[in-house]
Amino acid sequence: MIEIRLPDGNTKAFEKGTTPEGIAGALAPALKKKTVAAYVNGNLYDLNRPINDDASIELITKDREEALEILNHSAAHLLAQAVKRLYPDATFGVGPAIKDGFYYDIATKETIKEEDLPTIEKEMRKIVQEQDQMERRVVDKAEALKEFSGDPYKVEMIKEMDDDEVITIYKQGEFKDLCRGGHVGNTKHIKHFKLLSVAGAYWRGDSDRDMLQRIYGTAWFTKDDLNKYLEILKERKERDHRKLGKELEIFMLDNKAGQGLPIWLPNGYAVRKTLEDYVYKLERKHGYLHIQTPVLGTKELYETSGHWDHYRDGMFPPMEYEDQTYVLRPMSCPHHMIVYNRKLRSYRDLPIRYAEIVTQHRHEASGALSGLERVRQMTLTDSHIFARRDQIKSEVLSAYNLIQQAISDLGLTIDYIELALRDEAKGKFHPDDVLWDEAEALLKELLDEEKIDYKVMKGEAAFYGPKIDVQVRTAMDRVITMSTVQLDFLLPERFDLTYIGKDGEKHRPVVIHRGLISTWERLMSILLEQYKGAFPTWLAPEQVRAIPVNLEAHGPYAESINNRLIDEDLRSTTDFREEKLGYKIREAQTKKIPYSLVIGDNEVENNSVTYRKYGEKEQNTVPLEDFISMIKKEVKDRK
Repeated sequence: MIEIRLPDGNTKAFEKGTTPEGIAGALAPALKKKTVAAYVNGNLYDLNRPINDDASIELITKDREEALEILNHSAAHLLAQAVKRLYPDATFGVGPAIKDGFYYDIATKETIKEEDLPTIEKEMRKIVQEQDQMERRVVDKAEALKEFSGDPYKVEMIKEMDDDEVITIYKQGEFKDLCRGGHVGNTKHIKHFKLLSVAGAYWRGDSDRDMLQRIYGTAWFTKDDLNKYLEILKERKERDHRKLGKELEIFMLDNKAGQGLPIWLPNGYAVRKTLEDYVYKLERKHGYLHIQTPVLGTKELYETSGHWDHYRDGMFPPMEYEDQTYVLRPMSCPHHMIVYNRKLRSYRDLPIRYAEIVTQHRHEASGALSGLERVRQMTLTDSHIFARRDQIKSEVLSAYNLIQQAISDLGLTIDYIELALRDEAKGKFHPDDVLWDEAEALLKELLDEEKIDYKVMKGEAAFYGPKIDVQVRTAMDRVITMSTVQLDFLLPERFDLTYIGKDGEKHRPVVIHRGLISTWERLMSILLEQYKGAFPTWLAPEQVRAIPVNLEAHGPYAESINNRLIDEDLRSTTDFREEKLGYKIREAQTKKIPYSLVIGDNEVENNSVTYRKYGEKEQNTVPLEDFISMIKKEVKDRK
């Protein structure tokens, strides 16, 4: 017999070799149905893994966060077993659980297509009915290499393991896999699943290695939960910014122009220009001075700043010209240091807040590129605040409040705040402990004083200082770093920045880096998905479309309305195509234009407009001047 200590502190005797499933069943039959796996002495155990010694146990039930991950990890093995049956030549990369699902990277001679997924699913359900035990076995390195001699990807992973490393193999039916474990113990427990898609994935993310086929899927504990998730995926697909961007003609990508280099189409540029104007006015109101610096910089500039050492791999290759080495600008802070240093500064001059709409370039791997979310050329409103030490807290707080306002005006909400600190064990941070301690203490004090909740993220600071990162949860349920405020004592040292203090002596300013609302590219992807393409009126690329019932009789009045709206700085168009009226009205709704105006005899005679708001069936007829006042107020209030 062995003694098992339960979470409440009580102990209970069990037969040697009992399993978490057996313990759960002995405690309560209902508990057995809810249990997925367990922590035994703090280690993750499969539901059917034997326990041979005295131990403490904590059962993992279906309502716990890690339970879904364990189920999906097990489902990945189920997928691989089915694929191996249907494609006997298949070899396997990795098959982890991911958020709300799983995937497996697979190599086969035959290409697996989307239409093949139902066949694979059918085989998976057959294996579920077979109720194969998921059996764990510990082997040494030599035995593992022998077991997987026919799978080059598994062999590569095994060879990289230490000779004394514990290696485990899981077997279910005729299938075996190299895995650390954490499974539901039997295929019968994997009942509700769906294969979602097939994509290409380079082995180990390296574009110089084999291209594998990645099959994505999802598994849930109940049919209702699976159906709910599939509905969410359907909604996400409809919100996908790549789909909406194409339908609404916001942006395009073309390999002739270059991978990861988006082209803004007229509708997209209208939204972007509106955002730029909004940010410019907002920053001017809060004392920012706008500048423009070059898209290129010398290698020497980035060596001075330290970016060459820390971010060289993310930069485009250097260019040699007339005895100088240039790089495409990956960030703007070195240029802003030069602007500050152009003349002598007094303590009375500070703070100085420089802002710039900056185009930057990052050498992202082609496999990481995704619509507007991950690109190689990006534009953002970037700012650097040069301040005295006694101004740090007030300037950081001011930057944070500005971020809050901008995020709110865009109809987004902050999910949580991160305080990113250095990790002394990592060598990427500048080594001055005194400056680090002071900078980190200041940001902690500020957040605590303002009662701002935050998560500490050790090791996530910039190489030059700690930072506050503002995280936004998107409509696609992704958390994205939207804004940042970074405290920097290092670059002023590297660029020898000074100001003359009250005492007549030179002092060193502090630099506060502030990113307001991400890049225009990523922001556009977020807003497209947030609004499902139906932008609020102030942001909409086309705010009003005037549609005459009869081109000859009503066209001139529709044109005069259009001209008047344009004079009022509104984005208006007319639809003079030889198409049926119903078709034109439907298309205006399809293009998600906030206001469609239908112009007929009554409107011409009474100098009025009949408008229909996007998403509504009701039509309203009002005097033209009233309509103009209404829409201008809506734009001004940014509703």
